[in-house]
Amino acid sequence: MTPYDKDLDRNPANYQPLTPLTFLERAASVFPDHTAIVHGPLRRSYAEFYARARQLASALAQQGIGRGDTVSAVLANTPAMLECHYGVPMTGGVLHSVNTRLDASVIAFQLDHALSKVVIVDREFMPLVQEALALATVSPMVIQYDDAEFTGPAVPTDAADYETFLAKGDPAFDWLMPRDEWDAIAINYTSGTTGDPKGVVSHHRGAYLLAQGNALTTSMAKHAVYLWTLPMFHCNGWCFPWTLSAIIGTHVCLRQVRAEPIWTALAEEGVTHLCGAPIVMSLMISAPAAQKRKLDHKVQVFTAAAPPPEKLLADMKLAGFDVTHLYGLTETYGPAVVNDWHQDWSDLPPAEQAALKSRQGVRYLPLEGLDVLDPDTMLPVPRDGKTMGEVMFRGNVVMKGYFRNPKATQEAFAGGWFHSGDLGVRHPDGYIQLKDRSKDIIISGGENISSIEVEEALYRHPAVEIAAVVAMPHDKWGETPCAFIELAAGQTLDAAALGQWCKGQLAPYKVPRHFVFMPIPRTSTGKIQKFVLRDQARQIAKTTPAG
Repeated sequence: MTPYDKDLDRNPANYQPLTPLTFLERAASVFPDHTAIVHGPLRRSYAEFYARARQLASALAQQGIGRGDTVSAVLANTPAMLECHYGVPMTGGVLHSVNTRLDASVIAFQLDHALSKVVIVDREFMPLVQEALALATVSPMVIQYDDAEFTGPAVPTDAADYETFLAKGDPAFDWLMPRDEWDAIAINYTSGTTGDPKGVVSHHRGAYLLAQGNALTTSMAKHAVYLWTLPMFHCNGWCFPWTLSAIIGTHVCLRQVRAEPIWTALAEEGVTHLCGAPIVMSLMISAPAAQKRKLDHKVQVFTAAAPPPEKLLADMKLAGFDVTHLYGLTETYGPAVVNDWHQDWSDLPPAEQAALKSRQGVRYLPLEGLDVLDPDTMLPVPRDGKTMGEVMFRGNVVMKGYFRNPKATQEAFAGGWFHSGDLGVRHPDGYIQLKDRSKDIIISGGENISSIEVEEALYRHPAVEIAAVVAMPHDKWGETPCAFIELAAGQTLDAAALGQWCKGQLAPYKVPRHFVFMPIPRTSTGKIQKFVLRDQARQIAKTTPAG
C-alpha cells in the first residue's frame, strides 16, 4: 500500500460503475426535445426514448426479469431494437440480439444455450421464431412487435403485443445500475466456425468505452445523424446504439437496406455517418440516377469485412463519401482497429491510396494492446509487412469470455492475449493487415460463413466424395463461397443440381455461387491444399462475371 491508498477509499461519491445506460439518461435530461429516433414518418425525442426504455424495463421486471436473465431480440433496425439496448440492461438483464438471417435450428440452439426467458420478435420474423421454438427446449415469453414499416402478412400467434406490454410499464421506473461494471450487458453468438456457435459475453465497462471510442474514432460531432445500414444484431450494432446517446445524435432507422431510402435519408435527414459492408456502398453507387440525390455535405462511411475494390473507393469519393476501413470481432465489441488516415496519403496515386485503405490499421483509443504475434512463442513478428502471425488483442474492450464454455475461453486468452484466429502482418509504421483467416472464415456481405459448415452440407450429398470450400473474391459481396468437388466413383452431378441441394441445407447467403468439379489437391499426408484452391478461386473470379 502506498501513502496515496491510506484512508482514500472508494465510496459512492467518487466511484460509480461505468455503463452506457447513463448516456441516455443524460441525453434525456439535457436535450429532452432533441430528435433521438427517426423511422419513416415517426419522430421520437430523447425524453420519449428514455421513457419508453424505462417502460420496457419496468414491464420486463414485472415478468420477473432481473440480474443475469437473458432477453432475446429478433428484430430489424427499428425503434424497438434501440429500446431493447437500454430497457433490457436497465433490469440487470442481458440482451441477446439474434441474427435474423440464421435458420431456425441455429436460433433454437442460441435460445437454449443463452437460457432465454423472453423473446421480442418482429412480426416479419414470427414464422422463423415459431419454427425455432418448436426445436428449442426453453419456453420463453414471446412478445410481438408490429412495425408500421412492415406491410407483410400476419401469422397466427398467441404472443403478447409489444405496445400493450410496454404500456404496463412505468415510464419513471427506477432502473438498476450494474452492481459492477464487469456485469454482463449483452451476449452475441459467433458464426460457429468450429462446432456450435459460441456465446460472447460483453460487459457494461467495455460497452461504455467502445461506445465513446466510436465517437472519437469516427469524429462524430454533437448531434451527428447516423443511418442504420449496419444490422443492430451485429455486435450490438458495433455499440453505436449507445454511442448516439453519448453525443446526443439522431438514429435514422432503416428496416431494409435499399438504395432509394438510403439516398433519401442522406439528403432529407442530413445523415452524417453510416456503417456497413462494401456491398452497401456498391448498392448506393450502382443505384439508378433517378434514385440518387446530390449531397451538400460530406458523409463518413465506415466499412469492415473485405477491403473495397479500388474503383468503388474512387466512385464513393466522387459522390461525396469519405470511407474508412475498420476491423474487429464479436469478441472485441465490434471494431477495435481503425485505418487512421494520414493527410499526406491523400496526395498519393489512387492505386497507392487503395493499397493503404486495404490495411486494417491501428488500435482504437479504448483498446490497450494490438499486435501480430507468433502464436507458439507469443513474440511479436518483425514489422516488415511480410512475416505472418496471429492478430491478438488486449484491453477493456475484449469480451468477458464465452458463456458456459470455459475451455474455449481459456484457449482464447492463452498467454494473456485474446487470440483472434486471424492471420496478418505488421507494417513498419505499425499498421496491421490481414492476410488470411484461420478456420477459413468467408466474409460475404458482412456475414461470416463457415467453410466447414458449407462442406458438411456438401458431404451429405451421396455423390460427393471430397468437398473443399474457400473464399472467392467478389466485387459486390466482398467474398463468396467457391466449392471444389471430387465426385464419388461412378457418380455424375452438375452445378445446378448441387446448388439446389445446398439451398435445402443452408441459409441462402451461404450457398456457393461457383462449383468446380475436379480432383482435390492434397498433401502427402492427405490434407487438402486449400492455398492451391484459393489461388484457383482468385483466377476464376477474374474471368467470371459478377452475379
